[in-house]
Amino acid sequence: MGDCQRCALASTRTTLVFGVGDPGARLMFVGEAPGRNEDLRGEPFVGAAGRLLDELLASIGVERSDVYIANILKCRPPGNRNPSAQEIETCAPFLREQIKLVAPEVVVTMGNFATRYILGTTDGITSVRGRAQQQADLKVFPIFHPAAALYDVTKRDVLLADFRVLGEIIGSVPGQRTSGTDVDPPPCQPSLFEE
Repeated sequence: MGDCQRCALASTRTTLVFGVGDPGARLMFVGEAPGRNEDLRGEPFVGAAGRLLDELLASIGVERSDVYIANILKCRPPGNRNPSAQEIETCAPFLREQIKLVAPEVVVTMGNFATRYILGTTDGITSVRGRAQQQADLKVFPIFHPAAALYDVTKRDVLLADFRVLGEIIGSVPGQRTSGTDVDPPPCQPSLFEE
């Protein structure tokens, strides 16, 4: 990405936050955009939501170093506002390339923006979370964004339950890929990688 200047977020960011983790990970987690802490450190999910994500990973025997973590947007929207459609469209090619390069077994979408983009749906996270789905050549597992559980404690139990399902899907064995995991039938959406 270099010193990306493709959208107005370039003028307000501190640091470009590309992604972090195992480049050959079985699990890839995708959020919406960096927050304040991420913008300062240049790494996704390093604040309170990141600590909760670490706990959730540990609950299924997976270390942060075993996964790859990225966001749709690589720059923080001012005031942590929601990403705009234009910002997503401008930045999404980088995420598509990350997914191609990592080639994860499962992409875990965190929250509405990542889920809607990757699944090509307008459905909200509440209606699709916790169920593996196929989107073109991707196995996708939507969950609430960990930050949501920081504001609504009831979502923490939901996230723990969803991670138990995720652990079953991957067999909770870091580094060992599985095949033939049951997922919902493929939706009628184009591939994430079609331009």
